[in-house]
Amino acid sequence: MGFDTKAIHAGEEPDLTGHPSGDVVVPIHLASTFARRDVDEPTGGFEYSRSGNPTRFALEQKLAAIENARFGLAFSSGLAAETTLCLSLLRGGDHVVAFDDLYGGTRRLFSQVFQEQFDIEFSFVDARDPENVKAAIRKNTRLIWLESPTNPLLRLCDIQEIAKIAHEAGALVVVDNTFASPYFQHPIERGADVVVHSTTKYINGHSDSVGGALITSDEDLNKKFRFHQNAAGAILSPFDSFLVSRGIKTLALRMERHEKNALLVAQFLSTHKKVVAVHYPGLASHPQYALARKQMTGFSGMLSFELKGGEAEAKTFLRNLRLFALGESLGGVESLIEHPATMTHASIPYAERQKVGVSDSLVRISVGIENVEDLIADLDQALGSI
Repeated sequence: MGFDTKAIHAGEEPDLTGHPSGDVVVPIHLASTFARRDVDEPTGGFEYSRSGNPTRFALEQKLAAIENARFGLAFSSGLAAETTLCLSLLRGGDHVVAFDDLYGGTRRLFSQVFQEQFDIEFSFVDARDPENVKAAIRKNTRLIWLESPTNPLLRLCDIQEIAKIAHEAGALVVVDNTFASPYFQHPIERGADVVVHSTTKYINGHSDSVGGALITSDEDLNKKFRFHQNAAGAILSPFDSFLVSRGIKTLALRMERHEKNALLVAQFLSTHKKVVAVHYPGLASHPQYALARKQMTGFSGMLSFELKGGEAEAKTFLRNLRLFALGESLGGVESLIEHPATMTHASIPYAERQKVGVSDSLVRISVGIENVEDLIADLDQALGSI
């Protein structure tokens, strides 16, 4: 089936057997526990909602389907999904190679939780060059952790090439696919072992649910993730599972509009005299434009840009916007804008931010699906304030 068809039907085929209700939408199963006829046979395979819930199960099938994978698991946040993965696969003394340009919350989890408290070491490298990843691998390297495109600088890495390097060294490859969404990129098809999502973002798409996902085609990995999902208990609620399932049904339509608007916004900003640089993989001027066209089917709706000046100019610009909402998160139908250095990436030490390239003048935009002329007009008038 095509992506649009899977997004609507996977996990939600109407039940017309037994005593059917014929629901074309999976109901919200709020039950915390499930009665059984026999002590040895849970009814329908469900025992307790932490271990498994029919609404969440339907979403997990849909998540796997849209990533062209076999298994999907839903969690209470993207960081809960990442934590579960690390608990499942890493032990004290292990080593992880990670892209140096990562979401601030992910770097905080790695550096301040798993490294400081669990003795797991992380090396952050510029994965735009696969040789940097290869050079950082050690005998105890267990994972290669990638974002592509990255948050917030929209950098890419060659997933297929890095997967070859990792697998030759006996390491697994994890790709956070949140920025691209499953509509524009399928990392598992390029050799990744696990895909991570913050379903809060494009997959849900309406800024009304916080969630995360782990997706894989490896049965053994799925068993480990499912065990820790139940044992640690960071599961997605039935109501949030319903919201995310509903959001997925319009993912294809939304992503097409996000991309269309983002390209026009990026083109406008790239010609503005108060903008120093625009980071968007859909621009031919992006250093990795060719790679983006090779491993993605579209460029998504995220971009960042650098203003002339510094933090003061960035804050003046942000303060004068009228249509863009100043807030963290991304991927909703409404346009959001933020200042990474003091918001999403504030937990990263200043020197580390500067080393990666997250400057005080950097602004990140999640371009929504509004009328793009209105968005550009708002940016233009706000730029006029500095």
